[in-house]
Amino acid sequence: MNESELDRYCRQLLLPNFDIQGQLNLAQTKVLVIGLGGLGNIAATYLATSGVGHLILADGDQLESSNLPRQVLYNEQQLGLNKVDAAAEQIAQKNSAVHVEVLTQKLSGELLLNTVEQADVVLDCTDNFTARQAINRACMALKKPLVSAAAIRWEGQLVNFLYDQQSTPCYECLYPSLSDQQLSCNESGIVAPVVGMLGVYQALEALKLASGCGKVKHGVLRLFDGFEGSWREMRLTQDPECSACAIESSEALENS
Repeated sequence: MNESELDRYCRQLLLPNFDIQGQLNLAQTKVLVIGLGGLGNIAATYLATSGVGHLILADGDQLESSNLPRQVLYNEQQLGLNKVDAAAEQIAQKNSAVHVEVLTQKLSGELLLNTVEQADVVLDCTDNFTARQAINRACMALKKPLVSAAAIRWEGQLVNFLYDQQSTPCYECLYPSLSDQQLSCNESGIVAPVVGMLGVYQALEALKLASGCGKVKHGVLRLFDGFEGSWREMRLTQDPECSACAIESSEALENS
């Protein structure tokens, strides 16, 4: 690390379980952020300013005025731009050393698999079930750690799936079937600081994974009630009829 980097990240380097090695690990990590809305814009900001070396930002949407209360990375002059282009522009002003790759289309099929394969850590910051299901399956197939969050109304949730270490449970054990409308803040509303808070937590979990320091729990669902200001946890178990991980587990046993 050069003198400028030592000065920039000095507060992180003071942490005994982080130190220079943790910062070097961040610089060598590639994080994929899927969705640059309320969750992703916050998560990407903290990952960039903390020194993650490479960000892949994927979102097919354009910035609208109704996004601005929650998506504080952006400004009014960027309305109409693709969110990933607007995010890359702002991140470059915050930390020019971070390499930012942008994908201005929704990830699915082979493109999703190829993009997930490039990443060391994946953040699911999308707002619909179909995308979440596809991301879960891609991360599971490629053994990539997944940090998933959601927020709606006054509530939020966060869960990590360490598919590089463990295979079950998975996201579909938690939500085997759910409509996109049930997960959309466009239909149900959202309090801006709640979604921001969950985006911060996603960045925190990703930083622990990327730096190699700190404990990250697999398959523990954390639920936040913003109205009450309270958290609770529950440990997930595998659904024996899960159409994603139960099939994969049975195939692994047959091949062992």
